[in-house]
Amino acid sequence: MCSKTIAFLMIGIFVVFSLSSYAETDETKKLKRVGVLTFVRIKGEIPVPEVMKTILDKYSGDIKYGLDLAGYGELYLPFIEQIETASFEEKQLPIGDKLMWMLFRARGKIKVVENIEWAGKAPLPVFSFTVVKGYNHYEFVMPKPCGNVSLRKVEEIIPDAVCDIMVNPAKANLNDPISVDMSGSQEAKSMEVEVFDADGNKITSHTLTSDSPKWQINFDKPGEYVFKGTAFNVKNKPSENLCEAKIYINSPPVSGLVSSAVEDYVGLPVTFDASEVADTDGDVVRVDFEITDEERNIVDRHTDNDMPFTWEKTFEDEGVYAVTAIATDYSGAVSEPARVEVIQKFKKLFFLVSVSPMAAFGGGSTGGYVGGRLGVLYSITPGTLDLVVSAGGAVAFSEAPWRGFGMASLLLNYYASDTIYIGGGAGFSSNSRAGQGSKAEIIATIGYDVINRVKTKGSIFLEGRFLGDTKIMISYRLLF
Repeated sequence: MCSKTIAFLMIGIFVVFSLSSYAETDETKKLKRVGVLTFVRIKGEIPVPEVMKTILDKYSGDIKYGLDLAGYGELYLPFIEQIETASFEEKQLPIGDKLMWMLFRARGKIKVVENIEWAGKAPLPVFSFTVVKGYNHYEFVMPKPCGNVSLRKVEEIIPDAVCDIMVNPAKANLNDPISVDMSGSQEAKSMEVEVFDADGNKITSHTLTSDSPKWQINFDKPGEYVFKGTAFNVKNKPSENLCEAKIYINSPPVSGLVSSAVEDYVGLPVTFDASEVADTDGDVVRVDFEITDEERNIVDRHTDNDMPFTWEKTFEDEGVYAVTAIATDYSGAVSEPARVEVIQKFKKLFFLVSVSPMAAFGGGSTGGYVGGRLGVLYSITPGTLDLVVSAGGAVAFSEAPWRGFGMASLLLNYYASDTIYIGGGAGFSSNSRAGQGSKAEIIATIGYDVINRVKTKGSIFLEGRFLGDTKIMISYRLLF
């Protein structure tokens, strides 16, 4: 019984003696010595950092309990993960230096004491290492003699944002989408991009976030534009690195168009000249021509890839046509359409001259003649139906009773094909034989065009005149 009493008394003295290592005040606990209430049991020599890592790994469960007890349970996982690669620094804790808290073991139980000041007789040798969680850097120290895990200080270290900006494409045309990407910025809570023209005038600005770091913009004026970016960290401190990009908006070409004739006949070629196209910052590589009619239906198109950018066009129908020319430069920019109007008409009125060897039959004899006529031809339906009015005379090469006479005719010619026509109408002839009077006649013709130009036509035709003396002639007719 006496021996048990002595044992309990000795244990009580040891505990009191151990706790006296912490001399308390209202604000701090004065720590005067270490190695009494050890958190980690260390035997032998003071361990090197590598050994300390092994010890911490062995006591990971105690560390978790201790961190929870200290109110820093959220540091357990980063503490264990980072301890494997942590850099342990040996340093001396000066007298008067304070610790936020320290883990220790008393009578086998893990405890925590807060607000500690080193009050020993000499600086305290410790191992120092840092655990990082978020922007907070926690400096832990472990006194070498005892291995008590202690939190010395917490510093919030917010890194500066580093701005990065990418703008594509570097060269574009008017109203093309321009993509701005600042996703490469680092430690950035938000980003801002400002856009300036070549004269330094601010055009616009836009705010981006790390969740939405991209933006699109387009420009309706050519020239150089500068994008200046700034990234902001969580404390809204702006980045300091140069962060800008330049792009160039291509100036579109200017198109011009001239027609060789504003009004002309159908079938005559018209030249459309776009050689005056110009591009202030490059070269024109193509001109696209387009013709539309009065109802805006496309009639024809043509692309010219070579200077001087002209197009010769022959119209097949009359009407008012709009012709546009659009120039394209080497960057694909296009000009505003240059436009001209042309009027196309069929040539309907022609003067005619005809020469006709002729034979006349009547009174039991035959007379030979050479005739000539002047007149006009009006094309009622070009290529289909013509009205011909002519008058002239014939000189007789035969003896009496045949004599020279005058004649006139009014005919309609119908084209059975592109070159062959037939016709008929009424005529009048003066006395072509002695004893005969002037006569009204019926006329029939068939002809073939040997010349078929827009302004000039020529044909050979066979003509018969009946009711008086019958007259048969082969004529050559020239229209102009």
